[in-house]
Amino acid sequence: MRTMLTVGGAAVIAMYLLGGMSARHEIFPWPQLSAMKKMVGGEKPAAPSRYTFDDKQRLIGDESKTLVTCPTQTDRTAVLLVLGQSNAANHGGQRYRSNYGARVVNAFDKRCFIAASPLLGSTDTRGEYWTLLGNKLIASGQNDGVVLASLAYSGSQVTRWAKGGDLNPVLIDTVKQLQDSGYRITSVLWVQGEADLVHGTTGEDYQERFLSMIDTLRQHGVEAPVYISIASKCLEPTNGGFKEHIPDNPIVRAQLALSKSGHGIREGVNSDALLDGDDRYDDCHFGGTGEEKVSEAWLNLLRGGSRLEPSPQSSLFGPQAKAGRVVSTRISQEEYPSFPAVQQDVVGK
Repeated sequence: MRTMLTVGGAAVIAMYLLGGMSARHEIFPWPQLSAMKKMVGGEKPAAPSRYTFDDKQRLIGDESKTLVTCPTQTDRTAVLLVLGQSNAANHGGQRYRSNYGARVVNAFDKRCFIAASPLLGSTDTRGEYWTLLGNKLIASGQNDGVVLASLAYSGSQVTRWAKGGDLNPVLIDTVKQLQDSGYRITSVLWVQGEADLVHGTTGEDYQERFLSMIDTLRQHGVEAPVYISIASKCLEPTNGGFKEHIPDNPIVRAQLALSKSGHGIREGVNSDALLDGDDRYDDCHFGGTGEEKVSEAWLNLLRGGSRLEPSPQSSLFGPQAKAGRVVSTRISQEEYPSFPAVQQDVVGK
């Protein structure tokens, strides 16, 4: 007992002296004691979480998910491959879940889960609007079932999705997993561009890298139309963005040109124009009202428009080109073997 009192007294005196020597002149130097505690006992383990992430911070596990048998695809099943950055990922201000049970599923790693925010396959754990879109597609009578394959990374530039980029192999793997599960993608939905505007990507480079990604899809058997959103708006430095948005910018011009270039690329939702300040909860990411507007716009686009493209080789010289639509992108067979060679732009009448 005496020994314990002696040790305790010495510890009190030592703490008093340390406190006097500290810059804050506290009687008990809590920062120093905290550091000593960490040295002796080690760092406190992280609190348990229901979520699991991969090395790129993509959500790959959620203990709350309901595993179901993957539904068989019919001609009334929409299989949507969602690609892009944060406004395609789990960064939304409102969560949603399937209103139709296993008729709207989140396909991931050759398994299916009843769709509910956040979706496996993309970054973060907040809301998203693809589940809401799935509900709308069934409610409208457009589809009997919806399969959502979500692959979106916060802050990703288009170069990461092109051949040689770190996300290109992940894209290929996701496509193969869907195919191995018996699914044929009916639409590819691309929501990206904000990061490239901030980083100063030129319109020419954006188009070239986007076409490289499209070539990857075509080479791996994806014949579905690819909808490219008009998306470049993400404001405020806290989001890595600018103070103000200029609607007519190189990324938007590139996206519009790509949507008219043929080979199965169509114009997606123009979120830059559709949403106002109240629809983005932090001047960048979609809030509940923004998700509602965007999902409704996607519904209108996909209604009757999600049929598979006949062939990427023929589309460039299809009705659009014959009607004199502008094709602003030059295609090289050496760079993009899935596309026909084009030596000059096709200029409208």
